[in-house]
Amino acid sequence: MSSNDSLQRLAQIIESRKPANGGDPGTSYVARLLHRGPDAFLKKIGEEATETVMAAKDLDHGGPTPELRAKLVGEVADLWFHSLIALAHYGLQPADVIAELERREGTSGIEEKALRKVQNRDAAEKS
Repeated sequence: MSSNDSLQRLAQIIESRKPANGGDPGTSYVARLLHRGPDAFLKKIGEEATETVMAAKDLDHGGPTPELRAKLVGEVADLWFHSLIALAHYGLQPADVIAELERREGTSGIEEKALRKVQNRDAAEKS
């Protein structure tokens, strides 16, 4: 089973927990976040991103101990999970993100950023 399969299975579970699909905010964390609206899950993404940074900094300063490595992995998992909730809310799937990463594969990050600047400038000039 691939990581893509795991992400897709999780995305399907999240989709099933949407209040519109019968998810109960009283019994489901995902349904509760989605019921509360974007501010709720976007706030969680911000919190999890901060906790990911803090866990990485702890790893920088504490060395690659199994506990600190596990803490970073756990925080990234939380960040990914809450990001999947956002994707579901906006009608997107993990496959959309994977397709974007695949599109970028083999392209230098510096080149990618420069290309986006040109595209944004061109779009601004047309409007």
